[in-house]
Amino acid sequence: MSGFFERLTASLDRPVVGKSRLLVFLAALALVPTFFVPLWHMTFVAQQYPEGLNLYVYSHNLVGGDDGNDLTEINVLNHYIGMAELKPADFTELKWIPLVIGLIGVLTLRVAAIGTLRSLVDVVVVSLYFGAFSVWSFWYKLNYYGANLDPKASVEVAPFMPPMFGYKLVGQFDVWSYPAFGTYLFLVFGLLLVAAFWLSWRNPGPEPTLSNS
Repeated sequence: MSGFFERLTASLDRPVVGKSRLLVFLAALALVPTFFVPLWHMTFVAQQYPEGLNLYVYSHNLVGGDDGNDLTEINVLNHYIGMAELKPADFTELKWIPLVIGLIGVLTLRVAAIGTLRSLVDVVVVSLYFGAFSVWSFWYKLNYYGANLDPKASVEVAPFMPPMFGYKLVGQFDVWSYPAFGTYLFLVFGLLLVAAFWLSWRNPGPEPTLSNS
């Protein structure tokens, strides 16, 4: 067993080679648009809003459809049921998410230039942790806003959990919540890294030189 782990450790010290470097570089490029395109999209449809109100979640901002007017309208409706106003400034995630994406991008470019399989695995692990924490943070915010309603609101509504993924009927509104283009780019990023690891693992370059000193 110890021999297996020694071989595994030695294999992870191999450099990323050949087409794998190109795939890692393309993965880094896939992160660039995530600063500018929405990561999540929520649509609220009711009889008085047949075309729907749209809310887009970016890495750095919350943006309503119809040139931002939809977010204003959503906050007016939220006020009637006692939900807190959705203000980008209250979402601390929007301050650090772009920084983390940038850091992951830099680490990915480093792997493409001089990285080993070990550093590639490190980027994958950090990215998975970041993705899992971001999903949990999104779930927590949805739950917090839906569960903490003002009991003195004009319209009494039982606390609820807005849908994080899929469809849910909330009061008189049909609500849909789905990943947007930016989230799919993160999936492409991850798949490219996995493919790069697989190629380098199956077609290794020269064995790393071990020092006798």
